[in-house]
Amino acid sequence: MLWVLVLVTAVIGAAQYWWSRRKIYKLKAEVPGLPNSNLIFGQGLGFIGNSEDRMKHLQEMGKWTNEYGGLASAWLGNRLFICLTDPPSIEVVSKTCLAKDEFTLRFFRTAIGNGSIFAPVNIWHPRRKINSPFYSLKNLNKIVPQFHTQSIIMVDLMRAELGKGDFSIWKYVTTYTFDAVGESAIGFKLNSQGNPDHYLLQAIDEGTHMVAKRALQPWLHPDVVYKNLPVYKQFQKHLEGAYAFLDKVIKSKRLEVKENKNNRKTDRTNFLEVLIESSGGIHNGYSEVELREEIMVMMVAGNDTSATAVCFAAVLLSRYPEVQEKVLQELREVFGDSDREVTAEDLPRLKYLEAVFKESLRLYPPVPVVAREVHSDVVLPSGTTLVDGTSVMINIWGLHRSAAWWGADADQFRPERFWRPSSDTKRCSCPSATLLGIRIKTHCQAYAMLSSKTALANLLRRYRLLPPEGARDADLQRPLPVKYDIMMKANDGFAVRIEERSPSAT
Repeated sequence: MLWVLVLVTAVIGAAQYWWSRRKIYKLKAEVPGLPNSNLIFGQGLGFIGNSEDRMKHLQEMGKWTNEYGGLASAWLGNRLFICLTDPPSIEVVSKTCLAKDEFTLRFFRTAIGNGSIFAPVNIWHPRRKINSPFYSLKNLNKIVPQFHTQSIIMVDLMRAELGKGDFSIWKYVTTYTFDAVGESAIGFKLNSQGNPDHYLLQAIDEGTHMVAKRALQPWLHPDVVYKNLPVYKQFQKHLEGAYAFLDKVIKSKRLEVKENKNNRKTDRTNFLEVLIESSGGIHNGYSEVELREEIMVMMVAGNDTSATAVCFAAVLLSRYPEVQEKVLQELREVFGDSDREVTAEDLPRLKYLEAVFKESLRLYPPVPVVAREVHSDVVLPSGTTLVDGTSVMINIWGLHRSAAWWGADADQFRPERFWRPSSDTKRCSCPSATLLGIRIKTHCQAYAMLSSKTALANLLRRYRLLPPEGARDADLQRPLPVKYDIMMKANDGFAVRIEERSPSAT
């Protein structure tokens, strides 16, 4: 009789589970599913392997979604994801589904906490307003001299690579962005360019890599499993080291702000000082934990995103000398033959360089996918209704390479798509068909653009970028092999060569 009771209980439980999810199953039946889906893990098995394997699977998912007209479905464990590469649908989701997907973001919170971009809506929305004074154009323009100084250190150090053939530009760019973020975020000179093994840089880099790997592998999701693996101890070690450093900086900055307030100093440009004051001051503002969460977001997003974007742009310029020559001509028009400092007034004039950067972001978005949760019915332009309990995966890689929106040459690098003076008609007809268009405008986009343009301007004024030695022309026109950790990166570490320009060349 016991087994009968167990069987009946199991049947009733299964029926209740199915009934509570009936709308999800109905939606799945209406939306074509991606191929090669496992019965238990769904698309999860496609993420087994290394970071290159994970990126290949995300690329395949984007390609399949495009083939289904920009709308498809996929299980990841027991969670149903609606995969989108259709710009109008993505625009609707971006405006109506503000909550990031908890299925994966909860793992990032183990490192970041409730920092703005990783927090639930009720936390990030008010914090966004508190953070906004730092990202005003007036304040960001004051930071440009820091970008210039740090990027000059970068190109000076890079001189050691002259005549040595191929090298990874990543190690120079990521330490530049880390130092630039450190100075503008916490008012602290980290000097990681002089010390590439800086433990804070290593801790953040290794910790976020571990989080990204866990998020894409469902069998690592249960805490009872993950916390009993050796990798968890390594993760905690990195996390504790980063926290200890930042907590020390925060305490020091609180005392400094208090002292400066007594001296009536009000001109603050670094992120930490702005947060302390705009959140309510020393006594009524953010706690030390809240300050640390926001600084962690800035250190992770501001560093890795900008570094990745600059590196992809540099590699593409090395492969397309005609485009690099156009950028150089624009630099000559702005700077002449001088080696003067890049100023905030110069950057808006570098319009073609900005087009190069945007086209690079289109082809190689640092974040190739983003996910949102659905908490109420959302009707897409196609007529499909998303229901509570599902998630949306916006496949940015697929979106940016959709031939339906970008034409047959969607895989080709053509900055003219974003260059206003051009008479080029081969542009996407939908402005929301890029990462820059469909995302809710983030404050850090302006910050990243100023930092990246400054770095690229100083890099190209000093050096000519060349592709790896021995690379065939046909190979240089193919898409770059890429991998996915927390950001998408080039498999070869962004390999280039450089030649020093003569003074008259700039």
